[in-house]
Amino acid sequence: MSDKQKSDQTIALNRKALHEYSIEDRFEAGISLQGWEVKSLRAGRVQLDQSYVIVKNGEAWLLGSNMTPLQTASTHINPDPQRTRKLLLHAKELSKLIGSVERKGYTLIPLSLYWKNNRVKLAIALAKGKKQHDKRAAEKERDWKRDKQRILKNSE
Repeated sequence: MSDKQKSDQTIALNRKALHEYSIEDRFEAGISLQGWEVKSLRAGRVQLDQSYVIVKNGEAWLLGSNMTPLQTASTHINPDPQRTRKLLLHAKELSKLIGSVERKGYTLIPLSLYWKNNRVKLAIALAKGKKQHDKRAAEKERDWKRDKQRILKNSE
């Protein structure tokens, strides 16, 4: 395994995001975590499916993510698996996100959680919600590509 593969390992994916939203722009954000949360991430006990990002008072926050605490993680604190976690972004990125969300009607959604140089990073996206017919068209296109590959493979 190369150094690049070791440092960039995916912890969790938000699989619903690409189906429910059309992605316009992607950002990489750091995330402020407690010790027991890092242990849970190392064990892979996190879910991003119901989570979303809000911008409040000039700061970005991750809401609705579930990090299940390990039984052995801590005895002296009472962990909250659904707590609001602060996202760490540069001021320019934050101002761009605030402008897009407030003026243009975009939504901020988390895409994936991964390790980068022993730090936890969250990939977030500026996205617009898809309508039902858009979802069907995307699914039809995906099925057609799969069938096309199958036909080409069988004809060889």
